Amino acid sequence: MASPADIGSEILVSTAFGPTPGLAATELPEPFDPLSRWYRAVALGGQGRYAAARADLRVAARTATDPGLRSLVESTRGSLLRQLGDHAGAAAFDGRAATMALGAAAAARAEALADAYTGLAADALGTGRLALAHRLLGRVRPLLGDAPPRAEVRWHWVRAETALAGGEAAAALRDAVAAAELAAALPSVRHQVKSALLVAAATAANGDLAESAELARRVDADCRENGLLPLRWATAMLRAGVAEPGHARTAAGEAADHGACLRAWGGDIAPLGA
Repeated sequence: MASPADIGSEILVSTAFGPTPGLAATELPEPFDPLSRWYRAVALGGQGRYAAARADLRVAARTATDPGLRSLVESTRGSLLRQLGDHAGAAAFDGRAATMALGAAAAARAEALADAYTGLAADALGTGRLALAHRLLGRVRPLLGDAPPRAEVRWHWVRAETALAGGEAAAALRDAVAAAELAAALPSVRHQVKSALLVAAATAANGDLAESAELARRVDADCRENGLLPLRWATAMLRAGVAEPGHARTAAGEAADHGACLRAWGGDIAPLGA
């Protein structure tokens, strides 16, 4: 018979990296060790409950002793800042994550380093340093064979975003589609939905606004069904830019509403939806 700790861990993993990302925060079990606390923080962050996620991460940062887990905690702290527009602040956490990852056991080092370098690449992109982003992404590539599949999905995300920032629309779409194909084989609904959002964005960059709007409409429905408010906010922002005028105005209003909710949940670093 499974222990309460095992059952709790299964629920948290399923919410963080599996098929139930929208499980209500009140239904998430109390963490029983630093790893389960990291899982809960990832789950809460995916739902946009930033203040609660940051609280769990602060505790995990104090209590985790394994260098690999400590690195993942720091990467997640950076990810939450980056989602809210503070790329420079995120880089400090991602840099610490990379340093900690170097001290991790071999089995955990590839995952931790891949997360840290991918985060640093996204931080560089957010501050306009595309060449640095490309170099950091190059450091991730040799790690992917030993890292879990989600690391490669994230790598393709940031490659797609970097290509978009550089005006390379066709390359962006290739990486977005690659991410979506990889994510389809994973249990993580959150990774699948974000990958689909990137495909929609890259489709718009390639000039097909009608197809992008339809793809974004489907992504919005998936976000709503699975409680992924940060991705729903981002999707509304995309829809506001690609939909026909009437639908675009509706999407802009939804983006403002989603942003207000995220701010109420602790997403107060950048003017979301303003």
